[in-house]
Amino acid sequence: MAGLPPSPLIRAALATATEAHAGQIRNGAGGIPYIDHPVAVAELLAAHGWPDEVLAAALLHDVVEDSEATLEDLRAEFGDRVAELVAALSDDESIESWRERKAEHRERIGGAGPRALAIYGADKLTNVRALRGAWEEQGEAVAEELKVPLAWKLEAWEADLELLRKRAAELPFLADLARELQLFNEGLGRSAGTPAGPR
Repeated sequence: MAGLPPSPLIRAALATATEAHAGQIRNGAGGIPYIDHPVAVAELLAAHGWPDEVLAAALLHDVVEDSEATLEDLRAEFGDRVAELVAALSDDESIESWRERKAEHRERIGGAGPRALAIYGADKLTNVRALRGAWEEQGEAVAEELKVPLAWKLEAWEADLELLRKRAAELPFLADLARELQLFNEGLGRSAGTPAGPR
């Protein structure tokens, strides 16, 4: 990928992520291949000078959640530091409620250090941009791809932004995240509201 350094670690992480996400389509992103998302996250971080271990973890950050690969598989191939970043960035799937799972993850990432927070922030910005772009192109049909109501996602992203402002205010793309969320809310006319539904 043009925006990533051609180091052996990055090439290996990209190959592992590509294999893990083979055939997967990113929900709420206009039908793009799943691998495009972690690549975009890693490229954003590369543009701001983060080191290869952070970029490798960014490429791999959804692998444990969305494939059969385990954290120990990643640890064996990429070492403790990359594996620990991926662990910090992975949801606790034992928590059934989506909102509670996201809240637990937010609390955990808040204490995981600047590298994990950088990947988390880049992930959120990439997610918001992709969903907002798909919404502008396809309208409400995109909401059918989502696992939870759009209003819940916006609520979580606003909380993520608040966390990042408190714990990682130095991240250069926080203003972009805030702007994307503002544009998304304005585009919706703030009409979504938090719907009732099962947690």
